[in-house]
Amino acid sequence: MSKLEKVRSFIAVDVDSPQVLDAIKKVQEDLSPLVKAKFVELENVHFTLKFLGEISSEMVDKVYEVMKTIPFEPFRLELCGVGCFPSIRRVNVIWIGARKGSENLKSIADELERKLKPLGFKPESRPFTPHATIARVKFVHNREKLASLLSRMKGLELGEIAIDSVKLKRSQLTPKGPVYTTLRSIP
Repeated sequence: MSKLEKVRSFIAVDVDSPQVLDAIKKVQEDLSPLVKAKFVELENVHFTLKFLGEISSEMVDKVYEVMKTIPFEPFRLELCGVGCFPSIRRVNVIWIGARKGSENLKSIADELERKLKPLGFKPESRPFTPHATIARVKFVHNREKLASLLSRMKGLELGEIAIDSVKLKRSQLTPKGPVYTTLRSIP
């Protein structure tokens, strides 16, 4: 990466438990007859803590220095519930939520928000809501059936993952979908 090259980046925790990913795949399969969507590849499922946008390689190092100051102890995150943004009337994104451990995730996100502000990153306008995007919806085939399915999945338990690292990731947009690469990681 050259000094002048800009990288589209974000800070996240990965969802990497095979059992949880199998449960997410099943949810995606259940949704597929009801929506025309770009389903997130299982190896790309993650919880974004902070989207950074296009940053320089110099800024990558500065962000990493900030990440290393975040108080962080490994914890377990329980994935629970399926929902959509912004509403069932206009579905853009379908996501998996988090329950137990979500306060730890929120604490890390809030700390990143606070500590990255002096580097020029604008704070988010909305409060942090832990979610992992599993589909970007282009068109809903049957809104009534989708609403019914999402209602039934509101409390769906998908399992637990161990959160033992926070990653600064690069997002390269390609015609086949985004390619994520870990640039830095704090254990």
